[in-house]
Amino acid sequence: MSTIFLVRHGQTDLSRADHFCGTTDPPLDAAGREMAEAVAARAAREKWAALHASPLQRARETAEAVARRIGLPVRIEPDLREIAYGAWEGRRAADVSQSDARRYQEWVARPAAVTPPGGESGESVAARAVPAIEAIASRHARGAVLVVSHKTTIRIVICSLLGIDLNLYRARIAAPVAGFTVIEFRESGPFLSLLGDTSHLPENLRGC
Repeated sequence: MSTIFLVRHGQTDLSRADHFCGTTDPPLDAAGREMAEAVAARAAREKWAALHASPLQRARETAEAVARRIGLPVRIEPDLREIAYGAWEGRRAADVSQSDARRYQEWVARPAAVTPPGGESGESVAARAVPAIEAIASRHARGAVLVVSHKTTIRIVICSLLGIDLNLYRARIAAPVAGFTVIEFRESGPFLSLLGDTSHLPENLRGC
């Protein structure tokens, strides 16, 4: 049985301030680097078949902290990058909801199909990210793999694998920074055994 540990990267200045951050590529901030080390310490308790990450800097930095502890290389998976927010990149949701009110409300109601101007839909993310996860699971059919990715990508993957309406990924699934989510690929299908766990983080960093 393959087990995929999906980990959201550590905190950045943009994630802390609740800005749309998809293709924007900020580094981890000081708290995010501390989170990455906590993720690495937890990972060091497990035996891993492989370590994968999105190509974006915040994911790579988190994965590299793990790599230093477990002695495996980071394999970059371009299809596990974050959703592209197009014209909304770098902006606060509260501001977009005022300046682009109609499109924003349509997106909130149907994020699987509606795209930010020049960005990606949830369906587009699912079309690239889910096959990437399934391919990783297939390559490591009897091992555990740690995958560092992003908030929206992780939520979309979970909904897609579990048969949840993709339009509900924002309303139904949590993916806190530096949180662990575990999916077991059983004979009966994907099984969610852990969601957004941050118990490995120092208390002052939980809920950031």
